[in-house]
Amino acid sequence: MNEKKVAIIGGGNLGTALVEGILHTQTMAAENVYITRRRTHLLDHLKEKKVNVLSSNVEAVEACDIVILAIKPYQVIDILAEVKGALNPDKIVVSFVAGVNIAELQKAAGADIPVFRAMPNTAIALGESMTCIAFDKRWSDKQDLVESLFKGLGSTAIINEELMAAATVLGSCGIAYALRFMRAATQGGIEIGFSAEMAQFITAQTMKGASELILRSGHHPEREIDKVTTPMGITISGLNEMEHQGFSSSLIQGLVASYKKIEKKK
Repeated sequence: MNEKKVAIIGGGNLGTALVEGILHTQTMAAENVYITRRRTHLLDHLKEKKVNVLSSNVEAVEACDIVILAIKPYQVIDILAEVKGALNPDKIVVSFVAGVNIAELQKAAGADIPVFRAMPNTAIALGESMTCIAFDKRWSDKQDLVESLFKGLGSTAIINEELMAAATVLGSCGIAYALRFMRAATQGGIEIGFSAEMAQFITAQTMKGASELILRSGHHPEREIDKVTTPMGITISGLNEMEHQGFSSSLIQGLVASYKKIEKKK
């Protein structure tokens, strides 16, 4: 990826997180990264790291090989119309935008422009994103290039486009759901005696360890749960009380509510 240039159209939270991840993992040189925002002074911290910060979307697209749309759904069609003259078949468009399908993107960008959809999460800033990618099979020759960018920033999965809404909920919104669990566990830790700082540290490291157990072993979560739930023990007592209070059910219902929200916007 070092010889390629990437334009991130939209310097909001996700676009900025992507740039920070590229710099953190050294996926490519800062000089090969372009990011746009109307109020460029808000990205001065990136400019100081030699990232190209522009207010012109067209200039960024002209300079780059891969164009990433990290913008709001209502902006997509207008921005693609704006930069269409700077696109050509040698450039790749990757959309982070939820709810705008490949057919719509393709129509706006041009029939001969390779178009992909990708859904990362904000952990991309640390090179720890889960990024789901979808594309039309006629652009299969571009898959390796697109996937190599995101593999340098975490893990990737190629999925069918009809699962992109679900990927948004599970992988992108999922960051917030996991952090809400962390906050609740931290508050519980405070109530049973820890300082806020220590409770948060213990909770965060425990969550990290739990994730690594599953990622490295490939085990079902229940298999790992069984290892720490002894008969008449304290762990099973806590788990059963959480289930009595609707822990799993409320989480599932939250995921489904977010999914229905995306589907309603289509």
